[in-house]
Amino acid sequence: MANVEAIRILVGVIGNVISFFLFTSPIPTFVKIIKQKSVGEFKSDPYIATLLNCAMWSFYGMPIVHPDSLLVITINGTGFCIELVYIAIFFTYSSGKNRRNIIIALLVEATLFAIVVFITLHFFHSTKDRSMIIGLLSIVFNIIMYASPLTVMKMVIKTQSVKYMPIALSLANFCNGIVWLIYALLKFDPYILIPNGLGTISGLVQLTLYGTYYQTTKWDEQDEKPKSDVQLSNV
Repeated sequence: MANVEAIRILVGVIGNVISFFLFTSPIPTFVKIIKQKSVGEFKSDPYIATLLNCAMWSFYGMPIVHPDSLLVITINGTGFCIELVYIAIFFTYSSGKNRRNIIIALLVEATLFAIVVFITLHFFHSTKDRSMIIGLLSIVFNIIMYASPLTVMKMVIKTQSVKYMPIALSLANFCNGIVWLIYALLKFDPYILIPNGLGTISGLVQLTLYGTYYQTTKWDEQDEKPKSDVQLSNV
């Protein structure tokens, strides 16, 4: 049993490293925004969505909700801070209208999160029940967030080009799903298992598309790059 727990911790640490890479993958986008002093056509929606997702998983990992989940807290707490920095940059270089939209979205998320926390702590009194309600909500948010890579995969199939689906991020997405899938199986946790099972499938599909359309990709063409694609950590 001790060996299983040690392996689980090791797998969780590896998962933290891979997830951190995924969280930091948009940095070149923000360097470009800062240099141009404008967000251009880039969208803040994926980062605002990821912020709430990280908040939910951080809450899920707390001892009062789901004991023995410290590594879930560490990576999602880190991700939460990273997303805050991204959103702050977006806010700084956005127009007045976009700033209002960001503020409204953050207020809605904060209100929703506060309601979820209040209901969970006041109406669910066991960690089993709390894990269930927060786990189910987190799964729903994860599934919603898969809309972003699905958009990119649709573009790949339509254009028969993988120019704007980096192989490194697709591979990292696949490895991230696999690692957290193993983590969930070592001490069975269906709420981590389900989204990362879907994440593994998503990553595998991306890698398959890359292998399928690599030869037909015209690397020198100046076509429009999708502005809102972002690789998201599942846990």
